[in-house]
Amino acid sequence: MDIRNIAIIAHVDHGKTTLVDELLKQSGVFRENQAVAERAMDSNDLERERGITILAKCTSVEWKGTRINIVDTPGHADFGGEVERILSMVDGVVLLVDAAEGPMPQTKFVTSKALALGLRPIVVLNKVDKPDAEPDRALDEVFDLFANLDADEEQLDFPALYASGRSGWADTELDGPRENLAPLFDLVVKHVPAPKQIARAEEPFRMLATTLEADPYLGRLLTGRVESGRLETGRSLRALSRKGDEVERFRATRILAFRGLSRQPVEVAEAGDIIALAGMTKATVADTLADVSVTEPIPAQPIDPPTISVTFGINDSPLAGREGDKVQSRVIRDRLMREAESNVAIRITDTPGGEAFDVAGRGELQMGVLIENMRREGFELSISRPRVLTREIDGQRMEPIEEVTIDVDEEYSGVVVEKLALRKGELADMRASGGGKTRIIAHVPSRGLIGYHGEFLTDTRGTGILNRVFHEWAPWKGQIPGRRSGVLISMEDGESVAYALWNLEERGKLMIGSGEKVYQGMIIGEHSRGNDLEVNPLKGKKLTNIRAAGKDDAVVLTTPMRLTLEQAIAYIDDDELVEVTPKSIRLRKRHLDPHERKREARKTQENA
Repeated sequence: MDIRNIAIIAHVDHGKTTLVDELLKQSGVFRENQAVAERAMDSNDLERERGITILAKCTSVEWKGTRINIVDTPGHADFGGEVERILSMVDGVVLLVDAAEGPMPQTKFVTSKALALGLRPIVVLNKVDKPDAEPDRALDEVFDLFANLDADEEQLDFPALYASGRSGWADTELDGPRENLAPLFDLVVKHVPAPKQIARAEEPFRMLATTLEADPYLGRLLTGRVESGRLETGRSLRALSRKGDEVERFRATRILAFRGLSRQPVEVAEAGDIIALAGMTKATVADTLADVSVTEPIPAQPIDPPTISVTFGINDSPLAGREGDKVQSRVIRDRLMREAESNVAIRITDTPGGEAFDVAGRGELQMGVLIENMRREGFELSISRPRVLTREIDGQRMEPIEEVTIDVDEEYSGVVVEKLALRKGELADMRASGGGKTRIIAHVPSRGLIGYHGEFLTDTRGTGILNRVFHEWAPWKGQIPGRRSGVLISMEDGESVAYALWNLEERGKLMIGSGEKVYQGMIIGEHSRGNDLEVNPLKGKKLTNIRAAGKDDAVVLTTPMRLTLEQAIAYIDDDELVEVTPKSIRLRKRHLDPHERKREARKTQENA
């Protein structure tokens, strides 16, 4: 059977997963009456809730005698490690572009990787039925993007389709019949080359592992494309590291091929097909799984290095262990090590005390997703403020710089440019993008962007769109001002009282409501001034037998400021932690005792 391997790439929210749903339906993968969840490819709860793809996933459809293996890829730069590896498995890409928004930063990031590998994209202008769609402008912008990314003549001569993934049609003409997705299927079969590996069918078996997962019944499963040869179940293989050292020898106990949304066991894997293998105990992502006669590993794409690190510690607050059942450092360490195995963009190191672990990754979203998954599994953690990782190049301290693309209403562009300058950002481009909007492109140090997103939404009244992607390493830019305001800290243990909170409202914004458990050293609000203030949220109303006019008014509290997990991690300062449990997110000082806090503050001043 003929094979085509393609990846669907796009910016966040441009409709990749919805389009794959329709491709599956129209190729006959589902029965007519089969109940299928919307966005079938987003399989875990977090992906469904946030409406984003976090893990790359494979599926396979048959079209007129050709098997098309489709890989749905993440759109966020934080999960770029997934995208880079996936592209080495495919022979073509379908680039999906929102006809209203045009190409966005993540489109640029993923497309540059695809073009560098010599892949010839098919461009699909999606959502052309939206009222604000401008497909012709979007198409021109895609061409300009390809030209800027040094695409060759063949890549610039790309075929384009107009489509609506949600309505399930694609057409070569904007005003075509709009019947179904057949034009896209036909174009993939015609435009994407068959895998080159098929010509190497007679050579020994070799496969590069690109994703790893754990199956409760089969153990470790490595997915990749068969580069050469064929493999039968039960054959002995060896795993080679990137450098060519032997990692282990094992038997291929199970070969799984993708058929629709499920993986089915097959007896033989042929060159060019995408398969999952079971049987190994040590081999991991970027290793070469090969016949025992093979000595040379397949070159693997280098993964971009982590840019930020967060400390995961045990929860040692007075409320520890009340909501979660996984609180010991040993259990936390095991879980983090499992994560590092399957996610090559994450790096785990032990801290000297052994009670906490440094987790380095690509960005706040990636960290937030890992923490959210762990709290749902019953873990209790204390999380530090993210720190940016630096490196030394030729004796000079270098830090990661990100390219930030911002779309805002013209009236807010001034305040955005001012804030980026405060955070040591350099303006690269600023131009009107039509409809009263301005597009700003700036190069900003990664540490300057930690915690900025919430402030940005406030400054633009929630109308601005900010996208970021790693740009380069550059010399250290110096001190960047942190949070401007102090915090309100509880001085007592107990349950908060409405009357006390009502009296504290003039001191700043509260983060808790009445009747909530608090403890000494816990942060209960944001101070309206720059210093920290210790307050008593338990103080009840003094009762007297004298009635006075106006004293018995009902206490009405302002709705508290509730921070999401990512907002909380970005909000805290270096001397603070986020306490994460299955049901709560609390902010606290690293040292709960006020005397200890003063001692630490003195030490920090002396060392500064």
